[in-house]
Amino acid sequence: GVGPSDASPDEGVVEDLPLIDERAVEQLTEGLISHYLPDLQRSKSALQELTQNQVVLLETLEQEISKFRECNSILDINALFSEAKHYHNKLVNIRNEMMMLHEKTSKLKVSGINI
Repeated sequence: GVGPSDASPDEGVVEDLPLIDERAVEQLTEGLISHYLPDLQRSKSALQELTQNQVVLLETLEQEISKFRECNSILDINALFSEAKHYHNKLVNIRNEMMMLHEKTSKLKVSGINI
């Protein structure tokens, strides 16, 4: 014989399922959405605000970085000017020495000493 162990495990399952009520599914879906949607909308607006704040922060950082670059440029220009002043002073000293040497050689020539 055929005993209870010979029956398929899926047999009779389809008949045991209650008919799915489309309206009930719709109501359950609406209930689920209405439960989670406000939190999700709040999260969305918080994320949008955070993103906007990040954009503002990035723009501010870029402005600060460009200020630092300008400061470095100004320091470089200042160094260049001080270096130019240093070399100008050297040139003035060399010119003064040359004029002094010229005067000395002129005096020596006047004294009758040929150089």
